Amino acid sequence: MDFVTGLPKTSKGNDSIWVIVDRLTKTAHFLPVRTNYNGARLAKIYIENIVKLHGILSRIVSDRGTQFTSRFWKSLHEAMGTNLDFCSAYHPQTDGQTERINQIMEDMLRACVLTYGKDWESSLPYAEFSYNNGHQTSLGMAPFEALYGRKCRTPLMWSEAGERTVLGPALIKEAEEKVAEIRARLKEAQSCQKSYADNRKRELSFQVGDSVYLKVSPIRGTHRFQVKGKLAPRYIEFSGAVTAKKKQRGKGKML
Repeated sequence: MDFVTGLPKTSKGNDSIWVIVDRLTKTAHFLPVRTNYNGARLAKIYIENIVKLHGILSRIVSDRGTQFTSRFWKSLHEAMGTNLDFCSAYHPQTDGQTERINQIMEDMLRACVLTYGKDWESSLPYAEFSYNNGHQTSLGMAPFEALYGRKCRTPLMWSEAGERTVLGPALIKEAEEKVAEIRARLKEAQSCQKSYADNRKRELSFQVGDSVYLKVSPIRGTHRFQVKGKLAPRYIEFSGAVTAKKKQRGKGKML
C-alpha cells in the first residue's frame, strides 16, 4: 500500500490516490482519497473496496505513515488476523512493486490530465481497468487473468451486436475512447520506465545536434502548462537549435 499525494484537488475534494497492489497477481486498485483522512476513514474505504472483493488479507506492506501506524488501524487488522509490515524510512524500496506502479500510474494520469483536463478522478477507473488488463512480462499475462483465471472482456469488445442497445452508444463510445487512450499512455509509461532503467545502467554521451528532452522544474512546469503538482509534465521537447551553457570550475563552456 502507498499513497500518491500532491495532486490537484478534484471537484469532490480528493487530492490523493491510495494504491493497493497484490504481490502475487500484481492486481492493483486506485482509490481516490484525501490527505487528511484518518485511520478510521481509510479502514472504512478499505473494507468497502478491498475486503468486499478479495476477503481479509494475510499481510500488508506499507510505509510508516500516520494513517497506517494509528492505534485504530493496528487494532483493526490485529482483530482480522492481518500482519502489518512497515517499510523503513531509509529503505522504502521494501515496497518497490507499489512504487513502480505509482510511477507508471502518475505517467498515465499526467497524460490524462493534459488530454481530459484537471479532473483526474474521472479517468481513474479507466486507468485502473487498463493497468489490470495490460500484459505483464513477469506474469506472462494480465493481472486480471492471473487473478480470475480468464481473460477480461474489455470495453473495446462492447460494440458486439445487441449490447449497444442495452448500454447506450454514448457510454460505449466514451469508454472505448478513454480506455484506448489510457492503454496507449500505459504503453508509453512502461516504455519510459524501461528506458529510464536501461539508461541508469549505462553512461550516456551526447553529440552536437542530438535531440534531447529537458526536465521541467515544478515552478516552470506550472507556469508553462497551468497544471500544478505531480501530474504536471516533467519533460519538454524543443524543436530547433538551442545553445546551452555549462559552467565548470568557474568557467563558462558553450555546448
